[in-house]
Parts: sequence; structure tokens; C-alpha cells
Amino acid sequence: MKPESNSTSFLQGKPIIQGWCPGALRPMMSGDGLVVRIRAHQGRLTPEQARGIATLSQMHGNGLIDLSTRANLQLRGVREASHTPLITGLQGLGLIDAEATVEARRNIILTPFWHEGGAAPRLALALEAALAASDAPDVPGKFGFAVDCGDKSVLADISADIRIEAVEGGLLVRADGFSTGAKVTEAEAIPAAMALARWFITQGGIINGRGRMRALSQRGAELPACFTRHTGPEASGFHPAPGLLPQGALVALAFGQMQAQTLDALAQCGPLRLTPWRMLLVEGAVRMPDLPDLITRAQDPLLRVIACTGAPGCIQALGETRVLARALAPLVPKTGLLHVSGCAKGCAHPGIAPLTLVATPQGFDFIRNGSAAAPATISGLPPETAVIAGRF
Repeated sequence: MKPESNSTSFLQGKPIIQGWCPGALRPMMSGDGLVVRIRAHQGRLTPEQARGIATLSQMHGNGLIDLSTRANLQLRGVREASHTPLITGLQGLGLIDAEATVEARRNIILTPFWHEGGAAPRLALALEAALAASDAPDVPGKFGFAVDCGDKSVLADISADIRIEAVEGGLLVRADGFSTGAKVTEAEAIPAAMALARWFITQGGIINGRGRMRALSQRGAELPACFTRHTGPEASGFHPAPGLLPQGALVALAFGQMQAQTLDALAQCGPLRLTPWRMLLVEGAVRMPDLPDLITRAQDPLLRVIACTGAPGCIQALGETRVLARALAPLVPKTGLLHVSGCAKGCAHPGIAPLTLVATPQGFDFIRNGSAAAPATISGLPPETAVIAGRF
């Protein structure tokens, strides 16, 4: 399939909103080549799959691998001529869907803290099957599902449109942006989720090929009666940190990126569960891995900064981001968060951050308690001044 490209034309420095996420079968062109996104089944890679991805990244890309906020891996710098052999290699690892439309619908985030024999991994597999069916609802490209039924809710702050959550005595299927949902058994959960997706479509949730459930709730849409009877769990404000857990070792990646060699080395430690916090859970590990690229200390200042690829890796970025973010990391308060964005899209952190620096044609804008698209507190700072201004 021919890759699709971002446009390099800007209107007064404003970024172009694509409205879809890259996939493996439908990659996206960026400043360093094609971005090829891998949606691992159940958010998990076997050691063989992880090693295979690392090898393919070096053969067909630039050896850089991102972990997205949707718990997907992204291979960067893939050459157009290498896309077809890359897909063949990923097919051999069991990581490619039959069609691009099925791949696009399979936006599922599974809590990484599931236990063997628990409902969560079974529900994720059943949801994959339902989204691959011929009668699956044709939801927009960014529409996603969260399977958040581990010991406690951990995905409340993660972007998803339909949520399957654990509640006392069963499961709750809930539309994002609404406080109530339908209490269901495990067998009823996936049909209820599909019913909600179809309701979203019939309510006019898709406009010009795009749409999210929360926007529909903000327009005052009324849920079907069966989804109004039970209140969902309260948001936990869950913020994980690197460390040892009952399921294994949780390690973080600076800016969510690693070298292919790091993924290969991690594969020697066990299966890997992908998370939406730009962290990896090394399944069954009883000690923290000591490898390059990894953040293993909960107090590491790099955990307090978020930065997108920036220029030149992203063709929409208006400035470099990660050098600046590294310089500012030690200055960010221990309980703070700084977002450095290459443009007003704020892809790395679409929500509100206490502190944001966003690149513009005139320099960096400094924003307090806003998103990358919010009005600036200070405008047009050169990078060296932005570092000084970063003494928050």
C-alpha cells in the first residue's frame, strides 16, 4: 500500500491535522522516513517477536523505535523501497492484520497489569475478533477502546472512546465522557462495546471522517437507557513509576524512544508488555534491567519532561525539542511536568500540562497550565532564552 504523507505547507505556522494514526499497512511519511506503527496483539510481544522487530528496524529503518501513548511500537526511518519486505517480515512474526481497515479499527489499550487466567487478556482477544468481523462498526481512525479491568483502574487518564472497567460484582462498559455505563458479564462485555460504537455512529459522532466519543458527550447526546444505570469507577490519577511489580519490571524510555539494540537486549529478559506511559513491563523479571536507553529510577528527571520527535524528524515541527527538554529536565520541580512540543498539535501530550514550550516560526512560546494550542504566556523565545525561562 502506498504510504501517505504529511503536507509541508503551513498556514501561518499552524500544523495540519491528519485525523488518523499511522499503521503498518498504512504508514505515514515523516521527516526521517516512513513511520510504521505496530499494534501488538494484547499489547504484548514474545521474545521472538521483539527480537524480530529489532532486526527489521535495523534492516529497513533507522534503528529508532518509539513507544506511543496508545501502547504501540513505531519503527522510524523506514525507506519506501523497504516497506514491502518489512511487512513480509512482520507477517512472519504474526503482527500484521489481513487488511488495513481491520488494522485501523484495532485500537485497543489493555492494562499491562493483567494476571494469567484473568478476564482482561481474554476480553482484549475477543475485542480484536469483534473489530475484525465483517459487520464491525466503521469507526474513525483515532477511535479507541480501553480494557481496564485489572486489580484497579489505571487507564482513566488514557485516551479511549469506549472503556471496559472492573466494578464490584462484574464489569462496566462505558462511553468516554459519560459517568455511567452498563454493568455486564464477561460474555456480554464485547457485544455491549460494539453496541456503543454503533450508537456513536448513529448519533452523528463522525464528522468529515473524524470523531471522538467525548466530543459527542459534550454535545449533550443521551445514552441508551441501559448505559445510564451504573456509575463508573472514580478516576485514580494513576501515575506509574519504574520499579519491580508483581508482574515484572517496569522500565521507562526517555521520550518514549529506544535503539533497536535495546529492544533486542530486553527480549533476552522475557516477554514485553507495552504500556501507554512510554514504559515497558518486562514480564516475570525479578530485577531491573541495566541497559542503555532505559530509565529505571523513579526519581529520574527525564520522567518529568515530555517531548515529541521535533525537527528534523517530523516535517511539521517548527523546532528541535529533545535537546531542549533534556536541558530543562533537572529544572522541572519534582512534582511538575514540562511538555516541549514541535508544533501546536501537541502530539506527545495533547492534554493540559503545568508547563509547555511549543515551537513556532518566531521561536518558542511558553504556556502555563495549558495545551500546546493554548494562548502563550510568553511568545517568541529563542531556545537559549527558553532554557533560562525554564527555571520555573
